[in-house]
Amino acid sequence: MKLKRMYSYLKADIDLIEKELKAATESESRLLEEASQHLLQAGGKRIRPVFVLLAAKFGDYNIQVIKQVAVALELIHMASLVHDDVIDDSELRRGQPTIKAKWDNKIAMYAGDYIFARSLEYITKIENPTAHKILSSTIVEVCIGEIEQIKDKYRFDQHYRDYLRRIKRKTALLIAVSCQLGAIAAGASANIHKKLFEFGYYVGLSYQITDDILDFTSTEKELGKPAGDDLLQGNITLPALFAMRTPAVKCVIEQVHEKTTKEEMTHIIKLIKETGAIEKSHQISQRYLQKALLALQTLPDRREKKSLIDIANYIGKRKY
Repeated sequence: MKLKRMYSYLKADIDLIEKELKAATESESRLLEEASQHLLQAGGKRIRPVFVLLAAKFGDYNIQVIKQVAVALELIHMASLVHDDVIDDSELRRGQPTIKAKWDNKIAMYAGDYIFARSLEYITKIENPTAHKILSSTIVEVCIGEIEQIKDKYRFDQHYRDYLRRIKRKTALLIAVSCQLGAIAAGASANIHKKLFEFGYYVGLSYQITDDILDFTSTEKELGKPAGDDLLQGNITLPALFAMRTPAVKCVIEQVHEKTTKEEMTHIIKLIKETGAIEKSHQISQRYLQKALLALQTLPDRREKKSLIDIANYIGKRKY
């Protein structure tokens, strides 16, 4: 089953959020608007807004209220992508030129800052100080995560815990908070929004690990960027960490730098696959996925719960 079919009954609300995202990236500055909407037009799974909507169904669902949270969370995610592309010097995102590639680093940074600022405008429309406190602390963590990612570039001696801490800040927290704030904005009980946060957190870890696996196992056409691009940019992900437990492979991986050729990367990816690192990484992803599903067990049985389970299982079964 395709991902969108799992929540097709939310299509009208998702379409509304898409319109709001377009409105949110409009600006008096034509250049800023073009740059901001460039990423929006490239598409995306919109998984964070979907989680906001599904979580809100466990409370008093009002799309006019809930959309403010959904738009805010997706804008924060978009802003982080723009900044990441500058940090990683990435030329492609979803098969399209990045903002920094189409314009330059300065325009990309200002566009990212603008998108980020617009997200804050949306969240202030939620009259709940708890929601504001949660989001502000999450933004702090996301920013620390971006700095940690810079610090850890080409640091081949990093520990497994460093990787987990990084993906917690890079991906898991924002997905967890999407689930939590959706429920809070709908007035759901503390027990429900805490369980939804737990679900989102573990799904986020599984999701990012799977993405990191796909970076080595998918084609350039499927990825919208070169295979092995994370490693080429100095981002040491779980498959690489596992592969480096083999001394001979570790020596080869440690030679990777920005100018490593496509042919050399093809050879390195082959070596990584031969160590069993892909299978080990998949096992870790599945472990977090099971924790996510366990968090949902005590929630009321309803259509949205099934959708959350289906999405989680889809994430875990993406081709690797």
